Amino acid sequence: MSSPTKFQNRSEAGQLLGERLGYLTPERPIVLGLPRGGVPVAFEVAQALASPLDVLVVRKLGVPFHPELAFGAIGEDDAQVLNTQLVQQLGLSKDTIAEVARHEHAELIRRVELYRGDRAALALTGRTVVIVDDGLATGATARVAVEVARARGAKRIIVAVPVSPREAVAELRTLADEVISLYVPTRFEAVGQWYEDFNQTTDDEVTSLLRNPSNTDPL
Repeated sequence: MSSPTKFQNRSEAGQLLGERLGYLTPERPIVLGLPRGGVPVAFEVAQALASPLDVLVVRKLGVPFHPELAFGAIGEDDAQVLNTQLVQQLGLSKDTIAEVARHEHAELIRRVELYRGDRAALALTGRTVVIVDDGLATGATARVAVEVARARGAKRIIVAVPVSPREAVAELRTLADEVISLYVPTRFEAVGQWYEDFNQTTDDEVTSLLRNPSNTDPL
């Protein structure tokens, strides 16, 4: 889809993304949603592909005086990526980076325990994996997610999102095996501008979707 428009909500975005990814159905890939907003999108993708759904918890590392601007991200299995150019440009010290990372790591652990509970993460070894978010801004969280999936033995990694700026897509293509973005608008300010309804996804919504019986992986 080349002409930017707005998605009604994350569910519609996921349904459209699932249609775009239909060619993967024979592989029955594992779909990994990035919480929180990526999970409703990933749920629809998993339903469309008749694939198992799991969560891959990542956290953005926000600049202290501008939290929405990510200078990196952390993920499960102690994965971390940094935008070294931005870190140097803003003069962020090692202590500042470490403090932000400590704070976000605590939230990451809380979410892992809440979302997955006593269920083990789905095994990725030798599997095709689709990493889904509700959109990319800097792409930092998706990059760390790719790193985690690769370390867990995924054979092929596809990052799939409804919308993303060109720069994030280009950078991710150097890390993932494939990157799918339904819209790649020329002018991009924020993910939320491409949704009619971009209300925050709650923890309860995430856990409910992840506990759906259709998410199991018999393979």
